[in-house]
Amino acid sequence: MTKTELAAEVAKKAGMTKKDAALAVNAVFDCMKDALVKGEKVQLVGFGSFEVKERPAHMGINPATKEKIEIAASRTPKFTAGAALKEAVAK
Repeated sequence: MTKTELAAEVAKKAGMTKKDAALAVNAVFDCMKDALVKGEKVQLVGFGSFEVKERPAHMGINPATKEKIEIAASRTPKFTAGAALKEAVAK
């Protein structure tokens, strides 16, 4: 499902226009992104949680040359599905 398809489904279920639903969906994603950039955890009860994980710098190997390379530290978003979502998908 694309963001446009999601907005269309939101519009249908909420009884609003597609344009208003698209604005709402974009606002939700922007708020979530802003919270994650600040290092905050986003918890959606019944769905799951998003948080930023720190990956430390470490050594890796270039598979083509077998040369050791240093991989820089980075931050990455992580999603953990909630129990209700896991149960719904498992059915």
